[in-house]
Amino acid sequence: MIAENQATSPPNQWHAADVKEVILLTGSNADEGLSHEEASRRLSICGPNALVEKRPRSLMTIFMSQFTSPLIYLLLLAALISLLLGERGDSMVILAVLVINAVIGAIQEGRAVHSMESLHRLATLKARVVRGGIESLVEARGLVQGDVLILAAGDAVAADARMIESRTLEVSEAALTGESQPIAKIVEPIPVDSPLAEQVNLVFSGTHITSGRGRAIVVTTGGKTEIGKIANLTESVRDSKTPLELRINQFGHYLAGSSIVLFVVIIIFGIRRGLPFVEILMVAISQMVSIVPEGLPVAMTIALAIGMQRMAARKVIVRRLAALETLGSTSVICTDKTGTLTRNEMTVTALWLADGRTFQVSGIGYIPEGQLKGEGDVCIAANDIGIAHLLEALVLCNDAHLVPPDGADPRWRSLGDPTEAALLTLAHKAGIHPEHLRGQFPRVAEIPFDSSIKMMATQHGHGEHARICLKGAPENLMALCSHVQMNDQRMLIDSEVRMAMESACAAFAARTLRLLAVAEVRGLDLAEGAGISRLHGMATFLGLVGETDPPREEVEAAVRECQSAGIRPVMVTGDHKATGLAIATLLGIAREGDLAIEGRELEQMTEDELRAKIEHVSVFARVHPAQKLRIVKAFQDLHHVVAMTGDGVNDAPALAAADVGVAMGITGTEVAKGAAKIIIADDQFATIVHAIEEGRLVYQNLKKVILFLFATSIDEVMILLIALWLGLPLPLAAVQILWINIVTEGALTINLVMEGPEGDEMARRPIPREEALITRKMFGRMFCMVASAVIATLGFYGWQLSRGLPFGLVRTETFTILAVSQWFNALNCQSATQSVFRLGLFKNRWLLSGLLLANVLHLAVIYTGPMNQIFHTQPIPLVDFFLIGVVGSLVLWTEEARKLVARVLAKRREPRHFPNQIPVE
Repeated sequence: MIAENQATSPPNQWHAADVKEVILLTGSNADEGLSHEEASRRLSICGPNALVEKRPRSLMTIFMSQFTSPLIYLLLLAALISLLLGERGDSMVILAVLVINAVIGAIQEGRAVHSMESLHRLATLKARVVRGGIESLVEARGLVQGDVLILAAGDAVAADARMIESRTLEVSEAALTGESQPIAKIVEPIPVDSPLAEQVNLVFSGTHITSGRGRAIVVTTGGKTEIGKIANLTESVRDSKTPLELRINQFGHYLAGSSIVLFVVIIIFGIRRGLPFVEILMVAISQMVSIVPEGLPVAMTIALAIGMQRMAARKVIVRRLAALETLGSTSVICTDKTGTLTRNEMTVTALWLADGRTFQVSGIGYIPEGQLKGEGDVCIAANDIGIAHLLEALVLCNDAHLVPPDGADPRWRSLGDPTEAALLTLAHKAGIHPEHLRGQFPRVAEIPFDSSIKMMATQHGHGEHARICLKGAPENLMALCSHVQMNDQRMLIDSEVRMAMESACAAFAARTLRLLAVAEVRGLDLAEGAGISRLHGMATFLGLVGETDPPREEVEAAVRECQSAGIRPVMVTGDHKATGLAIATLLGIAREGDLAIEGRELEQMTEDELRAKIEHVSVFARVHPAQKLRIVKAFQDLHHVVAMTGDGVNDAPALAAADVGVAMGITGTEVAKGAAKIIIADDQFATIVHAIEEGRLVYQNLKKVILFLFATSIDEVMILLIALWLGLPLPLAAVQILWINIVTEGALTINLVMEGPEGDEMARRPIPREEALITRKMFGRMFCMVASAVIATLGFYGWQLSRGLPFGLVRTETFTILAVSQWFNALNCQSATQSVFRLGLFKNRWLLSGLLLANVLHLAVIYTGPMNQIFHTQPIPLVDFFLIGVVGSLVLWTEEARKLVARVLAKRREPRHFPNQIPVE
């Protein structure tokens, strides 16, 4: 009876069923597989073997999402009020700005969606199956329960399947479990209560075959696979707002409150002066509108878009604009080890021979470049007898292959177990060509790797010419050895030699090297079914091999840069605690007194206990997906902004929950990429650090724009309020205020976001999550700028009125001096501490161009007849321009004085001892 659907399967118990029972339950045939007709029927019932994909957002949806912000709502209200007051020009300008902002944001996020589609590979995955007794190649989406998969080294597993045949099959399950070591697969049933990581008779969707071959029957497809379950967990994680979005929301509420207060104040002042209520009401409403910085949303969007394009040039895909700024607030980076901090390329770094000699091996990764060096830094080649015996055994007792660079990939890469590939690289470095040696000594028999004894053996030749090569865990393999190879002599192992062997193992282990012992047996055939135990007391020990997954060259410097910026890197890995802590210490991630915690220890901790300890934990080892999610939440509860890196399916829930999920573009699974906000195309930790620097620059430039816009808006408001309070004629016409808002802000705001780095971005502390968009320091700067601009403008205005000059000329010159003050303010906003004269006018050529454009347009307003009529201006005597420039520069000199004081105070506060020590927040 063929199963109609997967509901008939024993849930989570396929590993406990024997092969016959699995075949019966799936209605399949181990030799023939399913017929094409039956496979099509099941596909129509159960649906495709694919994760439930979110329907991609349409361009219109992305466009409309740009309007969801309190600040945008306030601007829409301002546009409506302007329209009701008959100020169609104001209304149209505000609406145009909002539409431009939405178009820019939609285009940039649309580009990110397109970039994601170019990385999507799941749809093109193929699987080899047996259907109707014939081997076929089908799309992974077309797999159904009961299909018989044919698996071999290099294949990707496309569905969860139960092994029915295994010939030394090993699978990398790092993407699912985080375990960096390949898992040997068996056929026999195992206990029903075995956890996922111990279900070694199953292969899982999203994993890869590293060595061997075998067959398996598909038992689960689509969303019911283990990868599907984690994807569903990821979907349940709510997509949180970024710190920038939270700040903008908070700022919008403050701005709305300020507008109401301003409205009330103007009404009170107008009533005190006895102005007609309708007139003062119109003034109050117009000032409410003018205080709203209509240039801010588009400036923010362009600043983020520019940062996004800069990162794209560095192979970083930003899926959501606001996420780039969030990187600038990052205070903790939870990073994977394998492939991110390390190269994910096993490398032999040391050898020990039974004659007591130790050798160091240079070169990293699978590139066959490097040397074997003994004492005195003397290079050793394969003509050394002891080395030759060891390397030949390592090549022959080996199932991996090295793949040289080709047109598809410029890297040397492994086909098979990474540990075995490293041994082939070692042979190349000594001048041995593995394929030539294998051709000279073909394999005639083998005992596949057995995970219970952690050894394997291969036979080459027969009879008296037979040679059995063995490699495996030192403690198990050395127990088989009765002799050692001393150069060209075979000698019995005595207590002294045994002690030397054990000391060598301890020395290599202390360096956290992964150890392999190597031995051989001469003149003996492998007996079928006898196993390795038959070789007990017959093997000759050849030596030890120490391997490691080397850190990436750039990581140590990147970690130091993080720490100088007040960012804590924390390793979250599926590897062993000792290995993780050793790498973390080597790279400087683990500080003195820091802890390493394994998943089982974490499981026993309460939330309060975890929060109490987490600030002193540098390594989380052997953690599963739910625990990674818990780690992220614990850091967030302590008000940290968390960036989480990952590439596996098991990382996806934490990637979605983190403030910034960073997926790996090369090794990352589609589930991980879908959960992340940022994708690093080159998989390098250093690129994440560069992205953080870019995020800080983006936020820094946004603060400059906000400072400039609000100094400008408050100048206008204060000048009008003080004039009302003093009973003076209004110094500015409504159209003149509009001109300043459009031209001065428009010509300079966008250009201000083009500011380059000041050089100290990564020497600053992370931006606190709760920090307001306008801080106390910004209020202090704003007060100085506004006070000096108001004093200069009103002082000049009052002085010119007292001289009895025509009011039209006085108002035009007042209008001009306010514009000049804003131009100087734009220069002030380039840096909070560095002098304008030190930065230079050419630091930001965009800003310089904007200043020139603003000057030209302002001259047109003053000296052309039609513009005089529209803006109520009249030509100014050229001699007055010098005086206007001097008075307007008061803003510049006031800010220069404040910057000088700030630099002096900062220098006094510099630490005199331990300048590189970064306090932990």
